[in-house]
Amino acid sequence: MEIRFQNSPKETSRMNTEELRENFHIPALMQDDNIKLVYSHYDRVIVGGAKPVSKAVELPNHPELRADYFLERRELGIINVGGNGTVEADGVKHQLRKLDCLYLGKGVRKVTFSSDDKSAPAVYYLLSSPAHATYPTRVLTREEASPTEMGDQSTANRRTIYKYIHADGIQSSQLVMGLTVLSSGSVWNTMPAHVHTRRMEAYFYFDVLEQHRVFHFMGEPTETRHLLIANHEAIVSPPWSIHSGCGTAAYSFIWGMAGENYTYTDMDAVAIADIR
Repeated sequence: MEIRFQNSPKETSRMNTEELRENFHIPALMQDDNIKLVYSHYDRVIVGGAKPVSKAVELPNHPELRADYFLERRELGIINVGGNGTVEADGVKHQLRKLDCLYLGKGVRKVTFSSDDKSAPAVYYLLSSPAHATYPTRVLTREEASPTEMGDQSTANRRTIYKYIHADGIQSSQLVMGLTVLSSGSVWNTMPAHVHTRRMEAYFYFDVLEQHRVFHFMGEPTETRHLLIANHEAIVSPPWSIHSGCGTAAYSFIWGMAGENYTYTDMDAVAIADIR
């Protein structure tokens, strides 16, 4: 498990492209028959990916957690962005189709991931945060996630938002999690931009065509930077940073947050004219 420490706005503003990618970009998150994990000191979240192809893979424990098992003091959100698959948690099997979500609370000891068909494997995005209370395991399908259409074609941001783990959905200690699917011809996400110093955020981009990329914008509103993101790559966004993007074609992304505030609408908007 890779460990990444926090960076201040001042030092981030002086980073070159390579340094920005080393600190905030997570490449190659999905690896066949493997689980990749990155521990961030922004609210101590763990960003991960599991892609079982020819065999089931088990969520590992790591000595850095100083725990008897991964979820001893943590909770975990899982969203499948690939083919049909099964997540088994302490002997109970949960079927997940594409865009279905599973929440596992503190205290679940053994978690394994598998695919129904190795020619169309499941692709599981994982987001974990420390948990102070135990909430029940729950599956929420894409149809149950209150899909809401937003934006407009005239501003190239027509999109459908799915909310899974939040105050009015799956209950958790501090995780908030959902995803956004952009309509064909739309490319902008989260614009106008915002920040929320009460919590960090992570983005995971998927359904990005091989020849296309997303320009992900980060940094303080008056000191913005950008990183190019390919399919199945992630970004760690500090609480002080905007998190916005523009693709060379339509795409989808999972957003997930953890921190002091659990309210989905907790954000400080930034006017487009004020961004530098």
